[in-house]
Amino acid sequence: MKKYGLLFPGQGSQKVGMGKKLYEFAPAAKWVFDRANEVLGRDIKKICFEGPEDELESTANSQPAIFTTSIATLNVLVEKLKGGPVGEEGREIFSPEDIKSIGMVSMGLSLGEPTALVAAGAMTFEEGLKFVENRGKFMEEASQKEPGKMASIMGLDLKEVEDICMGIGCQVANLNCPGQVVISGYATKVELAADIAKDKGAKRAIMLKISGGFHSELMRDAKEKLKVFLKNISINEPVIDFISNIDAEINSDPEKIKTNLADQLDNRTLWEASVKKAALLGITDYLEIGPGTVLKGLIRKIDSTLNVVPIHSLDDISALLD
Repeated sequence: MKKYGLLFPGQGSQKVGMGKKLYEFAPAAKWVFDRANEVLGRDIKKICFEGPEDELESTANSQPAIFTTSIATLNVLVEKLKGGPVGEEGREIFSPEDIKSIGMVSMGLSLGEPTALVAAGAMTFEEGLKFVENRGKFMEEASQKEPGKMASIMGLDLKEVEDICMGIGCQVANLNCPGQVVISGYATKVELAADIAKDKGAKRAIMLKISGGFHSELMRDAKEKLKVFLKNISINEPVIDFISNIDAEINSDPEKIKTNLADQLDNRTLWEASVKKAALLGITDYLEIGPGTVLKGLIRKIDSTLNVVPIHSLDDISALLD
């Protein structure tokens, strides 16, 4: 069987209705959504399927919603590629061996990172879901305490953006692809930095639809809470290569993975470098598993020779099989 790089989206990819048809027509997806409701003790699938949009977009809801939808999609994909049921009676979810048969590397953008760890067998679905639920809750609490924003600056090099941030008092948050630098911090400072960037020749400066100053110092309280929570989370060595957002390196040490998961909240993510690392491993074909097609667009700008197929519906899975 052909093997792929497995990619998982971050916050902002959510859409009301995501996963609904998978739930209705694929038992492998139904199991994941129903199990998520049991673990969380609330109806996360209703938020995915029905919204409303403002409720789905809140950090505390969007993170477990995207995570659950991505894992449900992966579960259906694995079942269809395998040509038979996944898991066992009462626990109908893919196994690490199933993932080894289809994937060479697993990685995700920001929120997508814990999803990638579950895919790679480093965390159970239940522990990954509990982690993401608390991650979203802690980040939303931090956002309410210290209101922040994020903006995408296009057309300036990294050094120019770093100089602007240093002068204003905000941070570089994401290095997603060539020519795009995302900044983060206090709302007024990010808005001012975006205006200065345009004055200095940036092609565009777009305020992102994100509810806080993620990957900045505003998330330090959330990071400290997450570090405490991670002490009770069991992480194993991934069964396939896993590339971390923080250092764009293959990480297999469970303690290092835990440290990186916490550090990611107030540090920049290195998506462009992570994709280049995967390409160096010789991986040319990737599946973007979950809602949206953001990662396909970013990778097109990073390396146009790489092939990314979005997988978020039964039709997408059927097309891949064909």
